Amino acid sequence: MKHTKAGHALMALMVCVGVLASSAHAQSDKITKFILPVAAGSGVDTIMRASSKALSGALGTPVVIDNQPGAGGVVGTAAMIKSAPDGATLSVVSNNHVIFPSVYKSLPFDPINDITPIAVMGTTPLILVVNPKVAAKDSKELVALLKARPDGLNYASSGNGTILHLAAEMFLDEAGVKAKHIPYKGVGPMITDLLGGQVDFGVLALPSIQAHLKSGALRAIGTSSKVRLTAAPDIPTFAEQGLPNYIVDGWFAVIGPKNLPATEVKRIHSAFTAAFASAEVKESMGKQGNSITISTPEAAASFFKSEVDKYAKLVKKAGVKLD
Repeated sequence: MKHTKAGHALMALMVCVGVLASSAHAQSDKITKFILPVAAGSGVDTIMRASSKALSGALGTPVVIDNQPGAGGVVGTAAMIKSAPDGATLSVVSNNHVIFPSVYKSLPFDPINDITPIAVMGTTPLILVVNPKVAAKDSKELVALLKARPDGLNYASSGNGTILHLAAEMFLDEAGVKAKHIPYKGVGPMITDLLGGQVDFGVLALPSIQAHLKSGALRAIGTSSKVRLTAAPDIPTFAEQGLPNYIVDGWFAVIGPKNLPATEVKRIHSAFTAAFASAEVKESMGKQGNSITISTPEAAASFFKSEVDKYAKLVKKAGVKLD
């Protein structure tokens, strides 16, 4: 067969088109999976689902959310840590991540050394709520009820040693009262039984219970934030209600597996910064009451270490039994 210049050019063009098509197909096959160590409907889950569209655009890949709750977050985090350090599998964690070392005698991973911190994204407000059958509309009435009925009321948490457990224990300690702890396997079943009246009260992140507060299915007693929330201005702080030292916020951070390359850390950090600066996500975070302050990876690493020490003292004070 005789090859002409035109034939060579056509063949080169066909090869080029084939390479481009193959490259495009490979790119379209890529996804970014976020293994969330929490159940659907929790604060972190609500935040991620509200920002997933903007994140997908900033990352240049579809975003897949994979909820893997269990053991206060150990199950999902362990799954993420086992993934390849290529930026395709990440996680968004909360305070629970740094509580692990103080709650469990043994863990399948090191919460500090087996991860790559990317950014602490911000804080989310915690609200103490009661089932409407509880005859208390504010902190003073709830404390009076608890004093009148020692161990007569119970409270729910998302698991033994989780931030929602510790936050409730901090309230009881500050108020000088007691209540029976009922741990659940995640936020979902905890909320279900709060709504049903099987448990009397609990502390939850605002994003996970906003709809129930609006409908009256749950009643807010107070927020543990320093100041009233723009997203829920009618909920008083506990400081206003005579408990000035009861201040605790939830926080959320994005992490990857150990040895994630610096180029990937930078790429992912930039994508989160862009996504959470978008008008759509800013509006959603504002409505949820979340405060967004994206840290550097270095600041996130230091923050995790300091939080481990902080919660070790709180776990000991709360008398949480090690599993």
